[in-house]
Amino acid sequence: MLKVALTGGIGTGKSVVLVCFANLGAPTISADDVAHECLGAGTPGAAAVRARFGDDVMRDDGSVDRLRLAAIVFREREARRDLEAIVHPAVRAAIAAWGDAREKDGVLISVAEIPLLFENHRETDFDRVVVTACGEDEQVRRVTARSGLAADDVRRRIEAQMPLAEKIRRAHYVIQTDGSLDLTRQRAAQVWQRLEQDARQIAG
Repeated sequence: MLKVALTGGIGTGKSVVLVCFANLGAPTISADDVAHECLGAGTPGAAAVRARFGDDVMRDDGSVDRLRLAAIVFREREARRDLEAIVHPAVRAAIAAWGDAREKDGVLISVAEIPLLFENHRETDFDRVVVTACGEDEQVRRVTARSGLAADDVRRRIEAQMPLAEKIRRAHYVIQTDGSLDLTRQRAAQVWQRLEQDARQIAG
């Protein structure tokens, strides 16, 4: 099975491209979705976050308030490292188990969306890396529109990640998402065809 990681900067269209790949037949998983599950009510992750960050970042139902937590971790580097130490091992294990199950199912290609793939040195877990990319102004526009965050807060989050140019340099394939949604879908389909070719070559 060809293991594909989908990554890119915040607001570069990773989720859109993940849906495109799913519509083309790929089983997909999102690290953000897994992380959300890991911080749900009653989970060890939620308990660890409460112990480290206190009750102010918790919801009444016992789950983690991710917006309040994000406001802390994107201001304080040490806080971000502590959160990553809580969440990332559980997310990595869950995605690995998911991938193993897909391989046992005989799947040709699986795709995992992992925003901090390079930052966490996880690229070696995958056979191919696809990066979504757009201009920084477009990143800011998209994230402010969907989240209500101030532009300065969004730029702070962008700066907390590896520069997008470096992610592009390390990628096997890049999907530019500055254009229309239809154009992004076309570009995703073109990359998907390349991935299918790669998977067939690996399968022999």
